[in-house]
This record gives sequence, C-alpha cells and structure tokens, in this order.
Amino acid sequence: MQAVVLCGGLGTRMRGVAGDTPKALIPVAGLPFVFHLLTRLEESGFDEVLLCVGHGSSRIREAVAARAGHIRASYAEDGATLLGTLGAIVRAKAMLDASFLVTYGDSFLTFDYAGPLRMLEASTDALGCMAVFENHDSLEPSNVAVARDRVIRYDKRPASDDLASGAKPRLDHIDYGAIALRREAIEGLPVDRPLGLDGLQSSLASAGKLLALRVEDRFYEIGSPRGLADLEHWFATRGHPGKLQP
Repeated sequence: MQAVVLCGGLGTRMRGVAGDTPKALIPVAGLPFVFHLLTRLEESGFDEVLLCVGHGSSRIREAVAARAGHIRASYAEDGATLLGTLGAIVRAKAMLDASFLVTYGDSFLTFDYAGPLRMLEASTDALGCMAVFENHDSLEPSNVAVARDRVIRYDKRPASDDLASGAKPRLDHIDYGAIALRREAIEGLPVDRPLGLDGLQSSLASAGKLLALRVEDRFYEIGSPRGLADLEHWFATRGHPGKLQP
C-alpha cells in the first residue's frame, strides 16, 4: 500500500515555537514528528510512502534516511512555486499507484490508516474515501456533511453560517486528515499550477463519488502550538512512542 504525505507547507503558525524547522521535523516525545507518522503507517500495513516536500526538503530527506524502519520512502519536490495540497499530488502523478492514501505531514491519527483504502477498493463507483470525525465545531469548524456511507457536502465555511442561512445538509463532521483516492480522480488536472485538495474533495462529494469512513477518536495535529501541546500530552499519557497499535 502507498501513502502520500503532504509536508511542503511553510509552517508559519509554528515559527514562534519551531523557528525555521520544517513541521515534519518538530520534536514530539523526543523524536522528529515524521518518525511517529511513519511508525503509524507501518503499523497500518503500508510499505511505501511518497513525501511531497518543499520547505526544508533536504533536512526531511536526511532525517528519514537516518530512521530505522521498513517503509520505503520516495520524494516529490514542489520546486520554486508552492503548488498547494492538490497541486503537489498532481505533479507526482507518475509516481502514484492506482489507489493511494493521502495524509498530512503535521497530522497524527490514532486509527488504522489503511481503513479508507480498504473501503475505497471495495467500492465499484467511488473515486475517494474520506475519514471523518463527528465534530460539531468542537476541535475546529466542521466542514463535512455525511449521509449513510457518503460525504454529501464538503465546505470550509463555518457551521454557524449554515445556521444563519438555513443551508442543508448541515456541516457536523470534519475531515479527519486521511483520504484515499483513485488516480483517475486527478486525471486531466493541470500540472504545475497551485491547486487545493479541498476543491477536489468538494467536487467528489457533490458528484456522490466520495465515501465516508466514520472515526470515533479525535485527531491530533502539530500545525499550531495548542495542537503540539495536545499531542505531547497524548504521548505522555499513553506510554512509549513507537509501541502503538492501529
């Protein structure tokens, strides 16, 4: 199984904590964050990871090369122009499997990362499968509406806007940070142009082509100082990192 990790962002919200360190290398529980993420992917059965890198790419490469583990790592460089979350994937299209998982280089998820891929590959008509968490604006503003096994709406507007406008279906779930895609979902998209993954997620949801995998446990992220503190607390209360189970 192949995982694509988006870790090309500049990490501006973390400059006060991490300086110029790429988010993927911010220390968490005594190890670079990307080590924990790769461990989770290995535990979920992934044997290949494609890291889409930009800021600090050489440092990320060096760190991953020095890590002990069995997952194979390859890289796709953003280049001089930041391509955005979807643009980076499109640029790496020639390196992608027929179906693959996409996650973020600053997200830590405690579920089985292979779940979205299994659900997608069992489907005959879907082009993607998004892991979703019933959020009700508790962690961040909700951006997903779900009906049965499908994401039927993806929208980054605040859920409060829905209440004011009476918009339906109401946003009460949130993108958990892992989505499985078929390569055909990105066919025909322009290469070397900045694109956001949210646009693809929205169009797949509108077309009825995006499955929803419901997850019970909250997600963690290190894209903000508060998120980093929450993840440090998670490790502190759950034993030694690297001994996790999906």
